[in-house]
Amino acid sequence: MDDLALTALVLATVTTGLAAGVFLLYAHTVMPGLRATDDRTFVLAFAAIDRAIINPLFMLTAFLGALVSTVAAAALQWGEDAFGWTVAALVLYLVVVGITPTVHLPRNDALKAAVAEGEPVAPGAVRAAFGEETWVRWNWVRVVLNLAAFVLLCCALVVAGAAR
Repeated sequence: MDDLALTALVLATVTTGLAAGVFLLYAHTVMPGLRATDDRTFVLAFAAIDRAIINPLFMLTAFLGALVSTVAAAALQWGEDAFGWTVAALVLYLVVVGITPTVHLPRNDALKAAVAEGEPVAPGAVRAAFGEETWVRWNWVRVVLNLAAFVLLCCALVVAGAAR
């Protein structure tokens, strides 16, 4: 494997690990912490957190960075021993990317729209419409798939190193 392909694989591994960390942090810290709050606090805090996470640093270093770098790593590994591991990781991460706009973004956007003017009119109704249990359940799916993709990329690095 040439240096460019190996660099792309390292970048894919790091960015996929960062994405997995973000989803895991939501799963074991952010959402359990918010679950313990009253409706108004939940709605306002979640909206603020969601606005903050949509930023170039997160998008480039984790969420989309993992997708782009894993596609690049797979393309550069065609015919290499690590190719299968990388493609498997890419497939899992594509599912993660697909879950986000299907399950999470509509809920996040609806909640943010409810607080666009500041105070939510009916925080209990906004929280109920958000579907917290569904959001959390599908986030755990993202965690598991993203961590599996990270492990597969780590395996690809081991295979690539052994082939050098």
